[in-house]
Amino acid sequence: MNRVVITGLGALTPIGNNVNDFWQSLVNGVGGAALITKFDASKFKTKFACELKDFDTLNHLPKAEARKYDLFTQYALISVEEAVKSSNINFDTLNKNRIGVIWGSGNGGIGTFQQQVMEFAQGDGTPRFNPFFIPKMIVDIASGVISIKYGLRGINYTTVSACATSNTAIIDAFNYIRWGKADMIITGGSEAPINEISIGGFNASKALSTRNENPKIASRPFDIHRDGFVIGEGAGAIILESYEHAVKRNAPIIAEMGGGGMAADAYHLTGTHPEGEGAYLGMLAALEDANISANEIDYLNAHATSTPQGDMSEMKALERVFGRQSKLNISASKSMTGHLLGAAGAIEAIACIKAVQEDIVPPTINSVDIEPEFKDLFNLTLHKAQQREVNYAMSNTFGFGGHIATTIFKKYKS
Repeated sequence: MNRVVITGLGALTPIGNNVNDFWQSLVNGVGGAALITKFDASKFKTKFACELKDFDTLNHLPKAEARKYDLFTQYALISVEEAVKSSNINFDTLNKNRIGVIWGSGNGGIGTFQQQVMEFAQGDGTPRFNPFFIPKMIVDIASGVISIKYGLRGINYTTVSACATSNTAIIDAFNYIRWGKADMIITGGSEAPINEISIGGFNASKALSTRNENPKIASRPFDIHRDGFVIGEGAGAIILESYEHAVKRNAPIIAEMGGGGMAADAYHLTGTHPEGEGAYLGMLAALEDANISANEIDYLNAHATSTPQGDMSEMKALERVFGRQSKLNISASKSMTGHLLGAAGAIEAIACIKAVQEDIVPPTINSVDIEPEFKDLFNLTLHKAQQREVNYAMSNTFGFGGHIATTIFKKYKS
Protein backbone atom coordinates (compact mmCIF):
# COMPACT_ATOMS: atom_id res chain seq x y z
CA MET A 1 0.00 0.00 0.00
CA ASN A 2 1.05 3.61 -0.57
CA ARG A 3 2.65 5.73 2.11
CA VAL A 4 0.51 8.80 2.85
CA VAL A 5 2.11 12.14 3.71
CA ILE A 6 0.85 15.55 4.81
CA THR A 7 1.95 18.39 2.54
CA GLY A 8 -0.37 21.28 3.44
CA LEU A 9 -2.31 22.69 6.38
CA GLY A 10 -4.92 25.40 6.83
CA ALA A 11 -6.64 26.57 10.01
CA LEU A 12 -9.34 29.02 11.00
CA THR A 13 -9.88 28.85 14.75
CA PRO A 14 -10.99 30.85 17.81
CA ILE A 15 -7.32 31.32 18.75
CA GLY A 16 -5.82 32.01 15.33
CA ASN A 17 -6.99 32.62 11.77
CA ASN A 18 -4.15 30.69 10.15
CA VAL A 19 -1.94 27.74 11.05
CA ASN A 20 0.95 29.77 12.46
CA ASP A 21 -1.23 31.95 14.69
CA PHE A 22 -3.23 28.91 15.83
CA TRP A 23 -0.08 26.99 16.71
CA GLN A 24 1.55 29.90 18.53
CA SER A 25 -1.62 30.41 20.58
CA LEU A 26 -1.74 26.70 21.42
CA VAL A 27 1.88 26.62 22.54
CA ASN A 28 1.43 29.79 24.60
CA GLY A 29 -1.79 28.64 26.25
CA VAL A 30 -4.12 31.31 24.86
CA GLY A 31 -7.81 30.78 25.65
CA GLY A 32 -10.48 31.60 23.06
CA ALA A 33 -13.67 31.81 25.14
CA ALA A 34 -15.57 35.10 25.53
CA LEU A 35 -19.12 36.41 25.67
CA ILE A 36 -21.13 35.72 22.51
CA THR A 37 -21.26 38.58 19.99
CA LYS A 38 -23.14 36.86 17.15
CA PHE A 39 -26.54 37.23 18.83
CA ASP A 40 -28.12 38.45 22.05
CA ALA A 41 -27.50 35.58 24.46
CA SER A 42 -28.74 37.37 27.59
CA LYS A 43 -31.69 34.98 28.05
CA PHE A 44 -29.66 31.81 27.43
CA LYS A 45 -28.18 29.63 30.16
CA THR A 46 -24.81 29.85 28.38
CA LYS A 47 -23.79 33.32 27.24
CA PHE A 48 -20.29 32.62 25.93
CA ALA A 49 -18.50 30.64 23.25
CA CYS A 50 -15.23 30.38 21.33
CA GLU A 51 -15.89 32.63 18.33
CA LEU A 52 -13.42 33.58 15.61
CA LYS A 53 -11.61 36.84 16.42
CA ASP A 54 -10.89 39.78 14.09
CA PHE A 55 -12.32 37.84 11.18
CA ASP A 56 -14.20 39.08 8.12
CA THR A 57 -15.15 36.70 5.33
CA LEU A 58 -14.99 39.55 2.82
CA ASN A 59 -11.24 39.78 3.36
CA HIS A 60 -11.06 36.34 1.76
CA LEU A 61 -14.07 35.94 -0.54
CA PRO A 62 -15.89 38.35 -2.90
CA LYS A 63 -19.22 39.49 -1.48
CA ALA A 64 -21.25 37.97 -4.32
CA GLU A 65 -19.60 34.60 -3.75
CA ALA A 66 -19.86 34.70 0.04
CA ARG A 67 -23.63 35.35 -0.18
CA LYS A 68 -24.10 31.95 -1.82
CA TYR A 69 -22.54 30.04 1.07
CA ASP A 70 -23.32 29.38 4.71
CA LEU A 71 -20.56 30.26 7.16
CA PHE A 72 -19.44 26.64 7.46
CA THR A 73 -18.70 26.56 3.72
CA GLN A 74 -16.98 29.95 3.84
CA TYR A 75 -14.77 28.68 6.66
CA ALA A 76 -13.98 25.55 4.63
CA LEU A 77 -12.94 27.52 1.54
CA ILE A 78 -10.71 29.85 3.53
CA SER A 79 -8.88 27.09 5.42
CA VAL A 80 -8.46 25.04 2.24
CA GLU A 81 -6.99 28.02 0.40
CA GLU A 82 -4.28 28.31 3.06
CA ALA A 83 -3.58 24.57 2.88
CA VAL A 84 -3.32 24.63 -0.92
CA LYS A 85 -0.91 27.58 -0.85
CA SER A 86 1.25 26.01 1.86
CA SER A 87 1.45 22.81 -0.19
CA ASN A 88 2.67 24.69 -3.30
CA ILE A 89 0.00 23.06 -5.46
CA ASN A 90 -0.52 23.99 -9.09
CA PHE A 91 -3.57 21.94 -9.96
CA ASP A 92 -3.20 22.65 -13.68
CA THR A 93 -0.04 20.53 -13.72
CA LEU A 94 -1.69 17.56 -11.96
CA ASN A 95 -4.24 14.90 -12.89
CA LYS A 96 -7.40 16.40 -11.39
CA ASN A 97 -9.29 13.16 -11.98
CA ARG A 98 -7.21 11.60 -9.20
CA ILE A 99 -7.52 14.44 -6.70
CA GLY A 100 -10.51 14.36 -4.37
CA VAL A 101 -12.20 16.09 -1.44
CA ILE A 102 -13.48 14.34 1.67
CA TRP A 103 -14.79 17.01 4.01
CA GLY A 104 -16.61 16.79 7.32
CA SER A 105 -19.27 18.80 9.14
CA GLY A 106 -21.60 17.76 11.90
CA ASN A 107 -24.24 20.46 11.46
CA GLY A 108 -23.69 21.88 7.98
CA GLY A 109 -25.62 25.08 7.31
CA ILE A 110 -27.45 25.23 10.61
CA GLY A 111 -27.28 29.03 10.65
CA THR A 112 -28.95 29.22 7.25
CA PHE A 113 -31.58 26.72 8.38
CA GLN A 114 -32.38 28.82 11.45
CA GLN A 115 -32.63 32.07 9.49
CA GLN A 116 -34.88 30.73 6.74
CA VAL A 117 -37.25 28.84 9.03
CA MET A 118 -37.58 31.74 11.45
CA GLU A 119 -38.33 34.17 8.62
CA PHE A 120 -41.04 31.84 7.31
CA ALA A 121 -42.51 31.31 10.78
CA GLN A 122 -42.69 35.05 11.42
CA GLY A 123 -44.36 35.74 8.05
CA ASP A 124 -47.93 35.31 6.87
CA GLY A 125 -47.49 31.73 5.77
CA THR A 126 -46.50 32.59 2.22
CA PRO A 127 -43.42 30.52 1.29
CA ARG A 128 -40.69 33.03 0.45
CA PHE A 129 -37.46 31.05 0.66
CA ASN A 130 -34.05 32.06 -0.64
CA PRO A 131 -33.18 30.08 -3.80
CA PHE A 132 -29.84 29.29 -2.15
CA PHE A 133 -31.54 27.91 0.99
CA ILE A 134 -31.07 24.21 0.24
CA PRO A 135 -27.58 24.37 -1.33
CA LYS A 136 -26.41 26.61 1.54
CA MET A 137 -27.80 24.26 4.18
CA ILE A 138 -26.99 20.72 3.07
CA VAL A 139 -24.04 19.22 4.88
CA ASP A 140 -22.24 17.92 1.78
CA ILE A 141 -22.08 21.26 -0.01
CA ALA A 142 -18.64 22.30 1.29
CA SER A 143 -16.91 19.33 -0.34
CA GLY A 144 -18.73 20.09 -3.58
CA VAL A 145 -17.80 23.77 -3.54
CA ILE A 146 -14.13 22.98 -2.83
CA SER A 147 -14.01 20.62 -5.81
CA ILE A 148 -15.73 23.18 -8.05
CA LYS A 149 -13.29 25.92 -7.07
CA TYR A 150 -10.23 23.86 -8.02
CA GLY A 151 -11.77 21.65 -10.72
CA LEU A 152 -11.14 18.42 -8.81
CA ARG A 153 -12.99 15.44 -10.28
CA GLY A 154 -11.83 12.66 -7.97
CA ILE A 155 -13.50 11.11 -4.90
CA ASN A 156 -15.88 13.62 -3.36
CA TYR A 157 -18.19 13.30 -0.37
CA THR A 158 -18.86 14.41 3.19
CA THR A 159 -18.63 12.46 6.43
CA VAL A 160 -20.99 12.97 9.36
CA SER A 161 -20.22 11.28 12.67
CA ALA A 162 -20.99 14.12 15.09
CA CYS A 163 -17.85 15.23 16.92
CA ALA A 164 -15.81 12.42 15.34
CA THR A 165 -16.65 13.76 11.88
CA SER A 166 -13.42 15.25 10.60
CA ASN A 167 -11.27 12.45 12.01
CA THR A 168 -13.53 10.08 10.09
CA ALA A 169 -12.95 12.19 6.96
CA ILE A 170 -9.17 12.11 7.48
CA ILE A 171 -9.16 8.32 7.94
CA ASP A 172 -11.26 7.83 4.80
CA ALA A 173 -8.93 10.08 2.78
CA PHE A 174 -5.91 8.21 4.15
CA ASN A 175 -7.38 4.87 3.11
CA TYR A 176 -8.32 5.90 -0.42
CA ILE A 177 -4.79 7.19 -1.06
CA ARG A 178 -2.97 4.19 0.36
CA TRP A 179 -5.27 1.89 -1.62
CA GLY A 180 -4.21 3.72 -4.78
CA LYS A 181 -7.68 5.15 -5.50
CA ALA A 182 -6.43 8.76 -5.40
CA ASP A 183 -3.14 10.67 -5.59
CA MET A 184 -4.21 13.53 -3.33
CA ILE A 185 -7.23 14.37 -1.17
CA ILE A 186 -8.17 17.62 0.52
CA THR A 187 -9.68 16.68 3.87
CA GLY A 188 -10.69 18.21 7.18
CA GLY A 189 -13.85 19.80 8.53
CA SER A 190 -15.69 23.02 9.26
CA GLU A 191 -18.41 24.12 11.65
CA ALA A 192 -20.39 27.32 12.26
CA PRO A 193 -22.68 26.45 15.18
CA ILE A 194 -22.73 29.63 17.27
CA ASN A 195 -26.37 30.60 16.92
CA GLU A 196 -29.56 30.48 18.96
CA ILE A 197 -30.70 26.97 18.06
CA SER A 198 -27.32 25.37 18.69
CA ILE A 199 -26.76 27.07 22.03
CA GLY A 200 -30.37 26.50 23.07
CA GLY A 201 -30.30 22.87 21.99
CA PHE A 202 -27.06 22.03 23.75
CA ASN A 203 -28.26 23.90 26.85
CA ALA A 204 -31.41 21.79 26.85
CA SER A 205 -29.27 18.64 26.84
CA LYS A 206 -27.14 20.10 29.66
CA ALA A 207 -23.96 19.67 27.62
CA LEU A 208 -22.60 23.25 27.77
CA SER A 209 -20.71 24.97 30.56
CA THR A 210 -22.64 27.78 32.25
CA ARG A 211 -19.62 29.46 33.85
CA ASN A 212 -20.80 32.85 32.58
CA GLU A 213 -18.95 34.80 35.26
CA ASN A 214 -15.57 33.68 33.91
CA PRO A 215 -15.74 32.20 30.39
CA LYS A 216 -11.96 32.18 29.91
CA ILE A 217 -11.53 29.31 32.37
CA ALA A 218 -14.78 27.47 31.62
CA SER A 219 -13.21 24.71 29.52
CA ARG A 220 -11.22 22.74 32.09
CA PRO A 221 -10.74 19.12 31.02
CA PHE A 222 -10.21 16.51 33.75
CA ASP A 223 -10.80 19.13 36.48
CA ILE A 224 -13.22 18.08 39.22
CA HIS A 225 -15.06 21.41 38.76
CA ARG A 226 -15.72 21.01 35.01
CA ASP A 227 -19.36 21.58 34.09
CA GLY A 228 -19.65 21.09 30.33
CA PHE A 229 -18.03 22.00 27.03
CA VAL A 230 -17.55 25.42 25.42
CA ILE A 231 -18.79 25.52 21.84
CA GLY A 232 -16.45 26.81 19.14
CA GLU A 233 -16.40 27.53 15.41
CA GLY A 234 -13.93 27.34 12.54
CA ALA A 235 -12.22 24.91 10.19
CA GLY A 236 -9.13 22.83 9.61
CA ALA A 237 -7.82 21.63 6.25
CA ILE A 238 -5.19 18.98 5.53
CA ILE A 239 -3.62 18.00 2.21
CA LEU A 240 -2.95 14.26 2.12
CA GLU A 241 -1.15 12.66 -0.81
CA SER A 242 0.81 9.57 -1.68
CA TYR A 243 4.51 9.75 -0.94
CA GLU A 244 5.39 9.11 -4.57
CA HIS A 245 3.08 11.86 -5.81
CA ALA A 246 4.46 14.34 -3.29
CA VAL A 247 8.08 13.56 -4.16
CA LYS A 248 7.39 13.75 -7.89
CA ARG A 249 6.03 17.31 -7.61
CA ASN A 250 8.69 18.29 -5.02
CA ALA A 251 6.06 19.03 -2.36
CA PRO A 252 6.95 20.23 1.15
CA ILE A 253 6.36 17.11 3.29
CA ILE A 254 5.40 18.06 6.85
CA ALA A 255 4.68 14.67 8.41
CA GLU A 256 3.31 11.25 7.59
CA MET A 257 0.01 9.67 8.52
CA GLY A 258 0.51 6.45 10.41
CA GLY A 259 -2.96 5.00 10.79
CA GLY A 260 -6.53 5.38 11.91
CA GLY A 261 -9.08 3.42 13.89
CA MET A 262 -12.86 3.64 14.20
CA ALA A 263 -15.27 2.00 16.62
CA ALA A 264 -18.56 2.58 18.46
CA ASP A 265 -19.60 2.83 22.09
CA ALA A 266 -22.95 1.14 21.28
CA TYR A 267 -24.17 2.50 24.60
CA HIS A 268 -26.19 5.75 24.69
CA LEU A 269 -27.68 8.46 22.51
CA THR A 270 -25.36 11.20 23.80
CA GLY A 271 -23.32 9.81 26.69
CA THR A 272 -20.03 7.96 26.42
CA HIS A 273 -19.60 4.42 27.71
CA PRO A 274 -18.71 4.64 31.45
CA GLU A 275 -15.63 2.48 30.95
CA GLY A 276 -14.68 4.07 27.62
CA GLU A 277 -15.24 0.84 25.69
CA GLY A 278 -15.51 2.46 22.25
CA ALA A 279 -12.55 4.76 22.89
CA TYR A 280 -10.46 1.78 23.97
CA LEU A 281 -11.36 -0.18 20.82
CA GLY A 282 -10.77 2.84 18.55
CA MET A 283 -7.28 3.47 19.95
CA LEU A 284 -6.37 -0.21 19.68
CA ALA A 285 -7.57 -0.24 16.06
CA ALA A 286 -5.48 2.84 15.25
CA LEU A 287 -2.36 1.32 16.84
CA GLU A 288 -2.86 -1.92 14.92
CA ASP A 289 -3.38 0.00 11.69
CA ALA A 290 -0.16 1.96 12.27
CA ASN A 291 1.65 -1.26 13.22
CA ILE A 292 3.05 0.22 16.41
CA SER A 293 2.68 -0.46 20.13
CA ALA A 294 1.07 1.87 22.66
CA ASN A 295 4.41 2.81 24.25
CA GLU A 296 5.56 4.32 20.94
CA ILE A 297 2.99 7.13 21.18
CA ASP A 298 4.71 10.24 22.52
CA TYR A 299 1.79 12.68 22.51
CA LEU A 300 -1.96 12.22 22.68
CA ASN A 301 -4.43 15.01 21.98
CA ALA A 302 -7.38 13.93 24.09
CA HIS A 303 -11.01 14.38 23.08
CA ALA A 304 -11.46 15.88 26.57
CA THR A 305 -14.46 18.16 26.10
CA SER A 306 -14.68 19.13 29.79
CA THR A 307 -17.90 17.21 30.43
CA PRO A 308 -18.25 15.27 33.69
CA GLN A 309 -18.88 11.82 32.21
CA GLY A 310 -16.94 12.12 28.95
CA ASP A 311 -13.57 13.03 30.46
CA MET A 312 -13.76 10.20 33.01
CA SER A 313 -14.60 7.56 30.42
CA GLU A 314 -11.74 8.69 28.18
CA MET A 315 -9.28 8.53 31.06
CA LYS A 316 -10.38 4.98 31.86
CA ALA A 317 -9.84 4.03 28.23
CA LEU A 318 -6.40 5.67 28.22
CA GLU A 319 -5.38 3.70 31.31
CA ARG A 320 -6.47 0.46 29.61
CA VAL A 321 -4.47 1.23 26.46
CA PHE A 322 -1.34 2.84 27.90
CA GLY A 323 -1.19 1.55 31.45
CA ARG A 324 0.48 3.62 34.14
CA GLN A 325 3.51 4.81 32.26
CA SER A 326 5.23 8.19 32.37
CA LYS A 327 6.45 8.47 28.78
CA LEU A 328 3.19 9.71 27.31
CA ASN A 329 2.27 13.40 27.23
CA ILE A 330 -1.44 14.19 27.02
CA SER A 331 -3.03 17.56 26.42
CA ALA A 332 -6.50 18.88 25.72
CA SER A 333 -6.51 21.65 23.14
CA LYS A 334 -10.25 22.18 23.71
CA SER A 335 -9.22 23.97 26.91
CA MET A 336 -8.15 26.77 24.52
CA THR A 337 -10.19 26.38 21.33
CA GLY A 338 -13.42 25.14 22.83
CA HIS A 339 -15.21 22.30 21.06
CA LEU A 340 -15.55 22.77 17.30
CA LEU A 341 -17.88 19.76 17.00
CA GLY A 342 -17.45 18.28 13.50
CA ALA A 343 -14.33 20.41 12.89
CA ALA A 344 -12.64 19.45 16.17
CA GLY A 345 -10.78 16.47 14.73
CA ALA A 346 -9.32 18.56 11.93
CA ILE A 347 -7.79 21.29 14.07
CA GLU A 348 -6.64 18.76 16.66
CA ALA A 349 -5.01 16.71 13.89
CA ILE A 350 -3.17 19.89 12.90
CA ALA A 351 -2.07 20.29 16.54
CA CYS A 352 -0.69 16.73 16.45
CA ILE A 353 1.04 17.26 13.10
CA LYS A 354 2.70 20.45 14.35
CA ALA A 355 3.73 18.71 17.57
CA VAL A 356 5.43 16.01 15.50
CA GLN A 357 7.05 18.61 13.25
CA GLU A 358 8.22 20.97 16.03
CA ASP A 359 8.81 18.51 18.92
CA ILE A 360 6.60 20.57 21.22
CA VAL A 361 3.54 19.40 23.17
CA PRO A 362 0.97 22.19 23.69
CA PRO A 363 -0.46 22.49 27.19
CA THR A 364 -3.79 21.89 28.86
CA ILE A 365 -4.89 25.18 30.43
CA ASN A 366 -7.46 26.04 33.15
CA SER A 367 -7.37 22.58 34.78
CA VAL A 368 -6.19 22.80 38.39
CA ASP A 369 -7.92 20.19 40.57
CA ILE A 370 -7.48 17.01 38.54
CA GLU A 371 -9.73 14.02 39.19
CA PRO A 372 -8.01 12.24 42.13
CA GLU A 373 -8.27 8.81 40.44
CA PHE A 374 -6.16 10.03 37.53
CA LYS A 375 -4.12 12.88 39.04
CA ASP A 376 -0.84 10.97 38.94
CA LEU A 377 -1.66 8.64 36.07
CA PHE A 378 -0.43 10.71 33.11
CA ASN A 379 1.50 13.85 32.31
CA LEU A 380 -1.39 16.14 31.32
CA THR A 381 1.06 18.90 30.26
CA LEU A 382 -0.68 21.34 32.59
CA HIS A 383 -0.42 25.09 31.98
CA LYS A 384 2.86 25.10 30.06
CA ALA A 385 3.99 23.59 26.75
CA GLN A 386 6.67 20.93 26.96
CA GLN A 387 9.54 20.49 24.52
CA ARG A 388 10.24 16.82 23.80
CA GLU A 389 10.79 14.45 20.92
CA VAL A 390 7.47 13.56 19.32
CA ASN A 391 7.77 10.74 16.81
CA TYR A 392 4.15 9.61 17.03
CA ALA A 393 1.07 11.60 17.98
CA MET A 394 -2.47 10.30 18.45
CA SER A 395 -5.74 12.26 18.27
CA ASN A 396 -9.03 11.07 19.79
CA THR A 397 -12.51 12.19 18.74
CA PHE A 398 -15.84 10.89 20.02
CA GLY A 399 -19.35 11.88 18.93
CA PHE A 400 -23.01 11.71 19.93
CA GLY A 401 -24.35 8.32 18.87
CA GLY A 402 -21.21 6.62 20.17
CA HIS A 403 -18.98 7.33 17.15
CA ILE A 404 -15.25 6.88 17.74
CA ALA A 405 -12.40 7.93 15.42
CA THR A 406 -8.70 7.97 16.32
CA THR A 407 -5.84 9.10 14.06
CA ILE A 408 -2.07 8.67 14.34
CA PHE A 409 0.57 10.92 12.76
CA LYS A 410 4.32 10.32 12.65
CA LYS A 411 7.56 12.06 11.87
CA TYR A 412 8.41 12.06 8.17
CA LYS A 413 11.52 10.16 7.14
CA SER A 414 12.48 10.09 3.48
